[in-house]
Amino acid sequence: MKVIGLTGGIGSGKSTVAKMFAKLGVPIYIADDEAKKMMNEDVNIKNQIKDLLGTKSYIKGELNRPFIADKVFNDKELLGKLNAIVHPAVATHFIAWKNEQKSNYVIKEAAILFENGGYKQCDYTVLVTAPKETRIERVLKRDNTTKSQVLARLKNQWEDSKKIPLADFVIINTKLEETWLQVKKIHNKVIL
Repeated sequence: MKVIGLTGGIGSGKSTVAKMFAKLGVPIYIADDEAKKMMNEDVNIKNQIKDLLGTKSYIKGELNRPFIADKVFNDKELLGKLNAIVHPAVATHFIAWKNEQKSNYVIKEAAILFENGGYKQCDYTVLVTAPKETRIERVLKRDNTTKSQVLARLKNQWEDSKKIPLADFVIINTKLEETWLQVKKIHNKVIL
């Protein structure tokens, strides 16, 4: 079974693209969602995060996302240590999930697929792009956040110019009808 890595910077629309692949019957694994679940439910991961970032990392047993984001998105070393706790667990979970699927291929959607080397475990990669200002506007509408917080998150992701040479397919996500056509074209190539 082929693994297609789907990635894109914050606000690029990779979740929208993932939903389009899902409409075509492709199983979708959202790595960020699974990571959040593990960070909330896995006692070992929770303890490691508390050891790394302190007890304020959790409020009433739930992940304190604003606190963690504030700490790690302005400290690359701390972010790297947090990723070293979470990413291996997600990678193991993905393999188990993939083995349960019945499809020609699956999509693994991950925000930092290139940055963390995850693309090396994929048969193909799809990069979703959009102009930076469009991405910032989307995130401001979607999340309860500030422009400075969005920019801090953007700083921890590679520029598209660095990711494009590594991608097998690039989707420019500015108009939904055109994005849908690009998704179908990729699907038809990959399914062969």
